[in-house]
Amino acid sequence: MSFPGEETRRDPDALLAQVQEQERRAARGRLRIYFGASAGVGKTYAMLSAARQLAASRKVLVGIVETHGRAETEALLEGLEVLPRKRIEYRGKQLSEFDIDAALARRPDLVLVDELAHSNLAGSRHPKRWQDIDELLAAGIDVFTTVNVQHLESLNDVVGGITGVRVAETVPDTVFDAADEVILVDLPADELLARLKLGKVYQAAQAERAGQNFFRKGNLIALRELALRRTAERIGDDVRAYRVEKSIDAVWRTGTALLACVGPGPDAEGVVRGAARLAAQLGAEWHAVYVETPALQRLDAGRRERILTVLKLARDLGAVTAVLSGDRMAPAVVDYARSHNLSRIALGRGQARWPWQMPVSRRVARLAPDIELLEVAVAKDTARDGRRWPPAVEGALNEVPMRATVMAHGLALLASLAMALAATPTIAWLDLANIAMLFLLVVLLVAVRLGRGPSVTATCVGVACFDFFFVPPRFTLAISDFQYLVTFGVMLAVGLITGQLTAGLRFQARIAARRESRTRALYEFARALSGVLQTEQIQEATRDAVGPTFGARTVLLLPDADGRLHPAEDGGGDGGGIAALDTGIAQWAFDHGAVAGLGTDTLPGSPVFYMPLVAPMRTRGVLAIEPETPHWLLAPEQRQQLDTFAALAAIALERVHYIEVAQEALVKIESERLRNSLLAALSHDLRTPLTSLMAQAESLARSTPPLAPGQRAMADALRDEMVRMSMLVTNLLDMARIESGEVKLKLQWQPAEEVIGSALLASRAALSGRTVETQVPADLPLVQYDAVLLERVLCNLLENAGKYTPPGATITVSAARRGAWLEMAVTDNGPGLPPGQEEAVFEKFMRGERESAKPGVGLGLAICRAIVGAHGGTIHASNRPGGGAAFVFALPLGTPPAMPELDAELEIEEHDE
Repeated sequence: MSFPGEETRRDPDALLAQVQEQERRAARGRLRIYFGASAGVGKTYAMLSAARQLAASRKVLVGIVETHGRAETEALLEGLEVLPRKRIEYRGKQLSEFDIDAALARRPDLVLVDELAHSNLAGSRHPKRWQDIDELLAAGIDVFTTVNVQHLESLNDVVGGITGVRVAETVPDTVFDAADEVILVDLPADELLARLKLGKVYQAAQAERAGQNFFRKGNLIALRELALRRTAERIGDDVRAYRVEKSIDAVWRTGTALLACVGPGPDAEGVVRGAARLAAQLGAEWHAVYVETPALQRLDAGRRERILTVLKLARDLGAVTAVLSGDRMAPAVVDYARSHNLSRIALGRGQARWPWQMPVSRRVARLAPDIELLEVAVAKDTARDGRRWPPAVEGALNEVPMRATVMAHGLALLASLAMALAATPTIAWLDLANIAMLFLLVVLLVAVRLGRGPSVTATCVGVACFDFFFVPPRFTLAISDFQYLVTFGVMLAVGLITGQLTAGLRFQARIAARRESRTRALYEFARALSGVLQTEQIQEATRDAVGPTFGARTVLLLPDADGRLHPAEDGGGDGGGIAALDTGIAQWAFDHGAVAGLGTDTLPGSPVFYMPLVAPMRTRGVLAIEPETPHWLLAPEQRQQLDTFAALAAIALERVHYIEVAQEALVKIESERLRNSLLAALSHDLRTPLTSLMAQAESLARSTPPLAPGQRAMADALRDEMVRMSMLVTNLLDMARIESGEVKLKLQWQPAEEVIGSALLASRAALSGRTVETQVPADLPLVQYDAVLLERVLCNLLENAGKYTPPGATITVSAARRGAWLEMAVTDNGPGLPPGQEEAVFEKFMRGERESAKPGVGLGLAICRAIVGAHGGTIHASNRPGGGAAFVFALPLGTPPAMPELDAELEIEEHDE
């Protein structure tokens, strides 16, 4: 409980989700939709007017705007940058489309893209313009666009029923609802008709036709009401989002989850659209399911594909879809609703096939009296009494299942007749009860083989044959004994019950076998991937698992170091037998982390389905699939299984990647350890002879009698080379000791100017011919460092500057306090560092010039970084703006200890005075 005045603590998970959603939306561009009831209300005019106001402060690009010859609209384009349209050849003609690639290349702040519901020409990247806009938004570009109410997917059939015109170009409601802003552009019907007559909507001839058909006053009033209601729903969503964001708990959302039942009838699409509208009005989550009963399993491929198409439409409208299996539709629907806590079920107004059958809605109501049932009214052209499909097409769809049904019942009839003929010769040896059991055996076999309906036929025919051929008087249907009526009734009941139970078990066994097959395929695939160590093994396992499971040809495309996709080596480099493989589409799927190709919203005309393999860390590749029967992609359970296969393959690829990374790291560690050991051994063994050679060179230079000038120069050169070699060996030994951890820092609090002075003195030979300047303030604090090692750092930096600068160059050594750090810098005005090599110069054996006569093995700067890092500091290199290189390292200042002895001496001096 909370006390008065106490602030209610918000849910941390909700806060985290809110922050993540805000970050996601901040990375995307903002979408503003100008929404209207029909053409001519002024959506494009309002969009251009707003863009002109923003053009002074933002980079505005007119991607595509349709003026329809309106002079006022065309005048607003003046002064705005208009993007040239992309020319596409279509059926022998040159047509124009919005050029999304050019728009992305320009990277404006705002793009105007008219007509959100427009369908792109074949050959475009996306089939719909709203998908182009989504890619612009993903790139962080703001978009203004327009759309009319009749183009919203959930209202498409409603507008068609009102106006008699059903538009083909639609936009999913999820796109409309996801917009950051929706601005309603409204105009009364009379004023819009006046504009139409004045030619401000269409040209004269087109305006006359529109006024006689779509632009009737009643239509415009109804469309205006729909637009106002849809905008009001959108505002309600914004209000609810604001209440959630501000933690306003006084008002609770009343929307409840909804379940739409998809059936095999032609009204299924209307049920889905109606449920989508209702869910949008309630602001509720909704599901769409199809129950596949034994009878529906015998549907032909055409009808099954139509059902799956309706399920895909539901998924596009924002529903969670599923295909259920059960003996009867009503119990399966109720079980799904209860397990997902769905309080409303939407059904079509279906009628029972036979008078004694109960409609599905009644059966659902009896099983779930606590769940609300909604009967969705559908347009006349989709109802059973007015089929949307032409009679010829409907007849073709029914032809195959009707023929199969008749054949099954015919086989059941023949089986009963065959049993009657086979049992007739045995009438003298078998009792009538045993013969009746033979007919029941036929019923059982027919139920197992042909299903529930044929088993009923076998039961009825079997009872008739038993009466006609075996019960006296024989060869007549007359019954002489009342006992036989009981026998016939029991035989009929037992046959019907046995057939029903057997057919149900057969159906359940088949469903269980399918599930077991999917589970076994996933298990075998996971087991195959558990021990793989190479990408070639993953490609082989994926091909062997996905191909037979889905009846498809597959190939795995993996990225190279630059992120470009190539078929895995096991695929032979030719797409693994997929002739239609398009690496461009695969690259798009990889870059965007979204499916593309067959059955998707991106280039659906491709015969290949491209699924990105998204692992926890990054996308690891793309799985290209060319199925033999494309419609299987529409089945939700198939897509779920494919998603699981892709997830397993992605995780396996990521695991193999990190195994390779670990192996490379282990090899580098072992190589580094071996190299350090070798360097330490060689350096230690070389120091003794080098010291001896240096002593002999110095003795030779001071020998008596004195050497000739030429011989003295040779002796001095020999000594200098020995000194240089000694320094190289020292660097090698120091590097090996530092990396092995044998070097112990002798830290003392010392002034910085002392180590700078000693380093300049030690490096005077390397700095010969250069001007050296120092910039060291007198008030620098004491720093804790190892004087010998820090002098080595400065010596290496000074020698490096002297080595790579020309004679006469200026080298500056400076020190300054930067907050809690002391920065020391060695800068010069020489040629500077190679571009892009600012970090590489600190690597071991890395030199500023690959081929150079300058002495050194490239260890000086690596030693500097190791020593500074051991002191807890940092070092970096850069090029100076005016030319030259700058090496800067920083050491932590810390707090110097008190100096009691110095304080005591000061007190004694004051006392003596």
